Amino acid sequence: MATADDAAARGEPRAVRLRVNGGAHDVTVPPGTTLLDALRDDLHLTGTKKGCALGQCGACTVLMDGRRVNACLVLALRAEGREITTIEGLADADGGLHPLQRAFVEHDALQCGYCTPGQIMAGVACIDEGRAGSDAEVRRWMSGNLCRCGAYTNIVRAVRAVAEAGE
Repeated sequence: MATADDAAARGEPRAVRLRVNGGAHDVTVPPGTTLLDALRDDLHLTGTKKGCALGQCGACTVLMDGRRVNACLVLALRAEGREITTIEGLADADGGLHPLQRAFVEHDALQCGYCTPGQIMAGVACIDEGRAGSDAEVRRWMSGNLCRCGAYTNIVRAVRAVAEAGE
């Protein structure tokens, strides 16, 4: 009798249930499909950006079980049963912006906006992990998220403002 693992080994698509932004989503993906591609192509959550596809830029940062991960490096099959939060899942119950999203606007922490979802997700994790006590600490713990426009100073200000406000 063939198992799901046998099917995956043969490269056949496999059904997977992804828990994203509080909801369960059933998708069928080939075994090599990344979480990033499943989010964007199958669930149509395009806020998570595809940058380098090598885990070097941070544009695809999401939270998995509350910890930041590069979605381009995680296989969708490995995300089964894990709680995934994307930029779309940060809104409050009324659909309002997350405090860090508001702070990015208030502190002009975005320019072209391409890296912004990944920066915000990394910033949320940085705050939640207690790693936003100083500008240097924020810079260190967010160093995996690149901004080609160079908005780093304002990104750090936004993260620190939310951390200091305790939001």
